[in-house]
Amino acid sequence: MTTILVHGNPETDAIWGPLTEALGRDDVVCLSPPGFGAELPEDFAATHLAYRDWLVAELERLDEPAHLVGHDCGGFHVVSVAMHRPDLVRSWVSDVVGVFDEDYVWHDRARMWRTPGLGEELVAAMSGSTVEERAAGLRAVGMSTDIATAIAEHQGPAMGRAVLALYRSLGPEALAEARRDLGKAAARPGLTILATEDTYVGSEISRRRAAQRAGARVEVLDGLGHWWMVQDPKRGAEVLARFWRSVG
Repeated sequence: MTTILVHGNPETDAIWGPLTEALGRDDVVCLSPPGFGAELPEDFAATHLAYRDWLVAELERLDEPAHLVGHDCGGFHVVSVAMHRPDLVRSWVSDVVGVFDEDYVWHDRARMWRTPGLGEELVAAMSGSTVEERAAGLRAVGMSTDIATAIAEHQGPAMGRAVLALYRSLGPEALAEARRDLGKAAARPGLTILATEDTYVGSEISRRRAAQRAGARVEVLDGLGHWWMVQDPKRGAEVLARFWRSVG
């Protein structure tokens, strides 16, 4: 059965390399959302609904429902598909389910992206820096040189446009609607990755509460942060493999 990995922002599918190797499977496909390591068409809106529909279209190409794994914004897209098109999903995994909790508060960088003017300044600074400078910033948060460089090469104007459109589409009304629908994700087996040092996706309480509403089990990755799949791919692979065995 096909396993789909969907990454987030500001990343490319390079983050999945170590985890894919640790999984040792031949049915793993990495999908890059438009603008995040993949072409961003001029007519692509880059809103959260546009990304949900993009992922739906990709899954409709398959012969059978897939195991979905989403990280960061990719984790939001995965949960959205699980809520609205469970027929395309065999199981789902997300590390950002805490975003769907009513008490979630955007992290500092997200609030800046959502602010007109300030967000444009941030993405312009990213696009205007060198690959080496961007890679150094990614290494500082725990990525290896090769992964950091591969991601930094794609952090240009297209990614900046996608970042602003995506985060600005997730206003209070849109998030409230998504939160109301969270229980629908329970239609398929779900797993919440709870990396204890991840400061971007809400408190442990909010993540556990959202996971319960989504009918998802919780796996704790103690001591790991936002990029758990890079920090300890072996442990991440073990958690995923255990979950998939339980799903059958």
